[in-house]
Amino acid sequence: MEIESPMVPTVRLYSLSTCGSCRAVKQLLAKTGIPHEIIDVDLLDDARRRLVMPEFKKANPRGSFPTTVIRDRVIVGNDSKAILEALYL
Repeated sequence: MEIESPMVPTVRLYSLSTCGSCRAVKQLLAKTGIPHEIIDVDLLDDARRRLVMPEFKKANPRGSFPTTVIRDRVIVGNDSKAILEALYL
């Protein structure tokens, strides 16, 4: 008999390496211990940026940072309450 593991949400953070709000969200995600992907858009090479930007713009057409995508929920800015709620739903 297999024991089911809790569902791990798909978490992706679009950020800038120099952004203070982005840094705060990175720290929050690190503290949760939940697997996540961080994409520092300003550090991507041109080829990778061309692949990532359509996904990013689809999630947040305004193109502002940080943008956190948790499952299908998009959270723009450093909104720790909304991020934690989305992670633990």
